[in-house]
Amino acid sequence: MLLLATWVALSVVAQDEQRRYDAFFLEAICQQEKGNHDAAFDLLTHCVEIDSTRSEAFYYLARYYDFLKDKDKALAYSEKAIQLEPDNETYLETLANTYISRRKYEGAIDVMERIYDMNRDREDVLSMLVQLYEQQKDYEGAIRTLSRLETLEGKSERLSMAKSELYTQKGDKKAAISEMKQLADQYPNDLNYRCLYGTTLYLNGQQKKALAIYNEVLKKDPDSRSAQMAMLSHYNEINDSVQAHVWLERMLMNKNATTQDRVLLLRQVIGESERSGGDSTQVLRMFRRVLDTPQADADLAIFCATYMNLKKMPSDSISPVLEHALALEPTNAAARLQLVGYAWEAGNRDRVISLCQDARQYNPDEMAFYYYQGIAYYQKDQLDQALNAFQNGIGVITAQSDPSIVSDFYAVMGDILHQKGKTQEAFVAYDSCLVWKDDNIGCLNNYAYYLSELGEQLDKAERMSYRTIKAEPKNATYLDTYAWILFMQQRYSEAKIYIDQTLQYDKDTSAVLLEHAGDIYYQAGDATQALVYWQQALERVEKEDDPKNDRRPILIRKIKLKKYLKE
Repeated sequence: MLLLATWVALSVVAQDEQRRYDAFFLEAICQQEKGNHDAAFDLLTHCVEIDSTRSEAFYYLARYYDFLKDKDKALAYSEKAIQLEPDNETYLETLANTYISRRKYEGAIDVMERIYDMNRDREDVLSMLVQLYEQQKDYEGAIRTLSRLETLEGKSERLSMAKSELYTQKGDKKAAISEMKQLADQYPNDLNYRCLYGTTLYLNGQQKKALAIYNEVLKKDPDSRSAQMAMLSHYNEINDSVQAHVWLERMLMNKNATTQDRVLLLRQVIGESERSGGDSTQVLRMFRRVLDTPQADADLAIFCATYMNLKKMPSDSISPVLEHALALEPTNAAARLQLVGYAWEAGNRDRVISLCQDARQYNPDEMAFYYYQGIAYYQKDQLDQALNAFQNGIGVITAQSDPSIVSDFYAVMGDILHQKGKTQEAFVAYDSCLVWKDDNIGCLNNYAYYLSELGEQLDKAERMSYRTIKAEPKNATYLDTYAWILFMQQRYSEAKIYIDQTLQYDKDTSAVLLEHAGDIYYQAGDATQALVYWQQALERVEKEDDPKNDRRPILIRKIKLKKYLKE
């Protein structure tokens, strides 16, 4: 009776501990899902204290210790979890990864072999075992594992080549050759496998047999990419430059050659050319021949243009190559941008506009094209078209956009809007410009000057203008703006200092600047010099004869009355 009571009491205690364990474990998982990892770790630790015969808590703690870089405890807890539940594949994989991270490859191999014994369809496990055996230089183990993979997947180029290479590393040339021969014999109509067999012979000292196989393949298929590459490699190896050049040209013109093949070969040609003096004639001849053949993409044309750029060739010789690239791949933004750059340098604004208009179809999210098109229209004094280009460009701005370009977008938009008489809209654009780049000097100057013309926010205008002259203290335009703002603030003595600096640094004194100088000098108390500047301003206005900015009436009145007149 006593024994029964004891057993019942122990059973109740065990059940109670099991319930406590389950409650703590579930709460640990909930905390983990919420991202409260400190709480989860503490709860899992308590689970182990409650019941050290349950595997789950050990497994999760092992992962935490691994994250904490405590490799010893991570390993100990992983091993404990498997000791408690030996057939759990998840635990085994975690342990294997722990062994690998600690470079304990023998332990990892043992665990991975256990996993494979439990599930013989695991190709991923076999692939990992191959790597582990290679790491240990256990070539027999790696070859044996590749054979197991062949049983699952069937014989293939990848597996046969891997086995052949392992035999070579092992020093068993005969087996290395035999492996590739088996592949070639199994697929007799696949000439690529024949070439692989030939290459294995070549690498293992049987060049004569290898060359016979290459020639045999070329008789059946003169455009065999593999055989031609092998022949080119052979003649390079024996330093027969004449034959190597013959096979190089054949390979470049081979319809089966990939773009990557041709780029690789042309890199070799360029390297040899540079080593022998850098004569680009032969290189460009090869490029032209290859580009005259059908191309799958624009990569080779872009490569040719890059080479021509490096050789500092004129843009009019590079442009046709870039045009060819665009014909093959109209969405190639890099080629189009380079053409835009060439047209810009040549002053061909119509060409810039045309290229950018096409780009808006093929590269609608590339902001640079809107920018160049807008500037080109602006310089042609086509303000509506320029504004449209900039407004469309703003639509593709993202957080990753270049702040300098975005800032210039808004700056030029502000200038255009001001010219169109939309002053407040212009100021909004300038504010946006300065949000993206608060030291956009051109914007700061224009914004400050236009505010001073209106007599608005002069303190703000003065602060912005002062930044421009600090950045460029000899820029006459910026100095003139700052002097004029000081004038508008009735700080005439200071204004006179800066207008004198403006006149000192200005190379081609404008009528506006001379008139500003006269106004400032008059208000600073020097009416005689003011008359001199107004007279010079009038002469410049008559010389410029600009009907849009005819200051003659006001200047004549100032000179006649010998006084400053506020407009």
